[in-house]
Amino acid sequence: MQHFHYIFTGSGLSALMTVYEMLLSGKFENESILLIDEHTKKTNDRTWCFWDENNLFEEIVSKKWEQAVFANEHFNRVLELTPYQYKKINGIDFYELVFKKISAHKNIHFLNQKVVDFQDVDSHCIVKTNEESFSCAKIINSIYNPEVVKKQTKFPLIQQHFIGWFIKSKEAVFTPNCATFMDFSVAQKGNTRFMYVLPTSENEALLEYTLFSKDLLLKEEYEAEIQHYIQNLGITEYEIIEKEQGNIPMTCYPFWKHNTKNLINIGSAGGWTKASTGYTFKNATKKAKELVHFLNTTADFRKFHKMNKFWFYDLLLLDILSSKNELGSKIFSSMFKNGNSTVIFKFLDEETSIWEDLQVIWRCPKQLFIKAFFNRFV
Repeated sequence: MQHFHYIFTGSGLSALMTVYEMLLSGKFENESILLIDEHTKKTNDRTWCFWDENNLFEEIVSKKWEQAVFANEHFNRVLELTPYQYKKINGIDFYELVFKKISAHKNIHFLNQKVVDFQDVDSHCIVKTNEESFSCAKIINSIYNPEVVKKQTKFPLIQQHFIGWFIKSKEAVFTPNCATFMDFSVAQKGNTRFMYVLPTSENEALLEYTLFSKDLLLKEEYEAEIQHYIQNLGITEYEIIEKEQGNIPMTCYPFWKHNTKNLINIGSAGGWTKASTGYTFKNATKKAKELVHFLNTTADFRKFHKMNKFWFYDLLLLDILSSKNELGSKIFSSMFKNGNSTVIFKFLDEETSIWEDLQVIWRCPKQLFIKAFFNRFV
């Protein structure tokens, strides 16, 4: 059985980000690393967006926006994002960047197989694919198993699910420098539903119909809503250049409790997705840096996780959306209508002080959150 120091089961964003940080550190040159994934990562299977005030992965950012719109049926606000910019990275560009760096290191290998089992057996770990088995000292797992969350009721699971169309229209209706962050003016139908629009020119944009809810829709319903929104923009003729769809778990379930001495769960499987928004890219960059530092200082993965105040904030929001899903528009609108957008984005990035937290929290519907707090903790 071939042995490695580290085996990554799954090679999505968080796994590749961690390997990338391992390479940047220069401290793993003498340790063998294997990434296993049933997908080759050679297609543009997703996009990631994030707000940033630095130059995070600047060389592969495909588009930036200086402004963003927040809207509902009653108001429309253009948010000045300074000092942030809203940025988009295409999946294929990130994959190519990381794999190009990996190719220069003979100690790192990629295997295109499906992982069927993995376990920590104390003295070492075993990973089985549909074709062979391997041993290793440490497993870094990013294969998400939704049943882990679904079979319990203590921590709600909200799904951020969407279908997006990248279109080219006859009419010039888009503002290239202004993204639509959340447009809640669409019919809510008892859920938290909004349109998300990323324009790349005056007549080209990605439009995503997005829900924060427990249940998925039929494909036809997402697409009917996108068509309706396009018509309301005054577009009479357009072509669909590309389509995408996704489903991101939003939960405060304590995935870290499944970590063992030699096995750690990362990405969605480890709770790395921001529970209240579904944003992943910025969180993954931070967590990957923390994990690589941890690998150089500590041997026991059970010591990696640290609870913070934002986990509690997110949990209260998800408790509300789980029981009263139709209130999402009201909650997010209360934050963005008159709030300082810079502080809000800083809050969502989990970088605010207690005083800044209060500036955001105080604008939210207080009775909802007070009731959620007492239901959860009292």
